[in-house]
Amino acid sequence: MAKRGGFPGGAMPGNMTNLMKQAQRMQRQMEEGQKELETKEFTASSGGGAVEATVSGKKDLLKVTLSEEVVDPEDIEMLQDLIVAAVNEALRKAEEASAELMGKMTGGLGGLPF
Repeated sequence: MAKRGGFPGGAMPGNMTNLMKQAQRMQRQMEEGQKELETKEFTASSGGGAVEATVSGKKDLLKVTLSEEVVDPEDIEMLQDLIVAAVNEALRKAEEASAELMGKMTGGLGGLPF
């Protein structure tokens, strides 16, 4: 008597083979999308444009630009706060783009049995 739930002869049924091919294709697409994302830059500003920060898709800080009027030796704390705000916003933009990419790639996985 054959075992219940097993695959006769050890072969994968057609649906499982197609599922594996789909998973491999999705993995390649995700890798390509991640590489593309890593080449992008995300810029944000604070203080009405007085401070601008640019980060990469890898979430590395690439550049900080300061307007002359924001550089006040008497108020270093404000400048520091503006830099932090601009960098955090640029990082949020990069994270949002990454999440959007993942959503596009995994959007069709809702019906999978795991």
